[in-house]
Amino acid sequence: MKFKAIHVLIFISIFSCKSKSDLQTETPIENSDFMVQLTPEQYQSSGIDTIKLQKSLMPARIKVNGKIEVPPQNKITVSVPMGGYLKSTKLLSGMHVAKGEVIAEIEDAQYIQLQQDYLTAKSQFQMLENEFIRQKELNQSKASSDKVFEASKAAYQNQLILIKSLEQKLLLIGLNPAKLSAETISKSIAVYSPINGFVSSVNANIGKYLTPSDVLFELVNPEDIHLNLTVFEQDLRLLSVGQKLVAYSNADPLKKYNCEIILISQNLTDKNSTEVHCHFEQYDKTLVPGMFMNAEIEIQNNSAVAVNEEAIVHFEGKHYIFVSKGNFQFEMTTVNPGHNHGGMAELMNADQLINKNIVSTGAWKLLMVMKNKGSAGNE
Repeated sequence: MKFKAIHVLIFISIFSCKSKSDLQTETPIENSDFMVQLTPEQYQSSGIDTIKLQKSLMPARIKVNGKIEVPPQNKITVSVPMGGYLKSTKLLSGMHVAKGEVIAEIEDAQYIQLQQDYLTAKSQFQMLENEFIRQKELNQSKASSDKVFEASKAAYQNQLILIKSLEQKLLLIGLNPAKLSAETISKSIAVYSPINGFVSSVNANIGKYLTPSDVLFELVNPEDIHLNLTVFEQDLRLLSVGQKLVAYSNADPLKKYNCEIILISQNLTDKNSTEVHCHFEQYDKTLVPGMFMNAEIEIQNNSAVAVNEEAIVHFEGKHYIFVSKGNFQFEMTTVNPGHNHGGMAELMNADQLINKNIVSTGAWKLLMVMKNKGSAGNE
């Protein structure tokens, strides 16, 4: 490192110690703040090489990150439609549950009343149905008036509507009307798991009264988890639905998970990024929602303007290359680097630089000369 620093200082000294008369013999320079003028002797000793910029096929790999998420249809909120007191539950966050498994028991006096109302309405319905059939037969033989028949029919239909509505209420709280009798009336109901999955949260304790709007449990079906990646605007043009990628976690970067892009969001955030949703080709139970992941997306060969990384210099928060203007003059030009691959860097929106000679080796030396010239001008 000491040798390199001494070499840079000697190089700067050689350039800066040239007499003013030597520089005044050169061709006048336009926009001198971004121009470097060398003498033939300086150029020969600098080791600077130039190349003609061309478009070429450049493979690339985008490195992004994101986290594992579950689609809304795989997140289940469990509540009690009619409310009640939580009598029992054994669930804890992270526990696995099977579809149809009893996950809680709720009790309340209103359940007793609902079952009573249904059984009473059912017994009355039998009587009203028999009366309706009898009045129908009498009306057909003109043994009874139409008014009596219509009243019997209305009573029968109203009772049928009442029974059907009570049946739906019973089904809503998990009771089977077909199995309900005076001997099976219960003050409690069971809450069943609607999916195979695991518990993500438990929001109630034993004895708590739950209203219909209260969330009792939150369940997740992890079999359809997906990877939600954050991709910046400049990379979106390189992605497409169906594209393959590999993902890995920070905890185990050697274990790769094959994924496929299934959706690319069309909405950009204020940070010029968007969401890219990917599907895991094979489910792994060690992958859980909320886990942060890294991903590498292979991009097909892309025709791009590219230079070797050494040709790009960084100065005052921007990236530059040096364009040869002839007569040992070099212009520092702003560029916007894209992807890097194999020591080559893509230049974004750089079509105006095609077929121009740019400095491929020694750009940092020219930058040192320019910085030294700026320092000298401020003295």
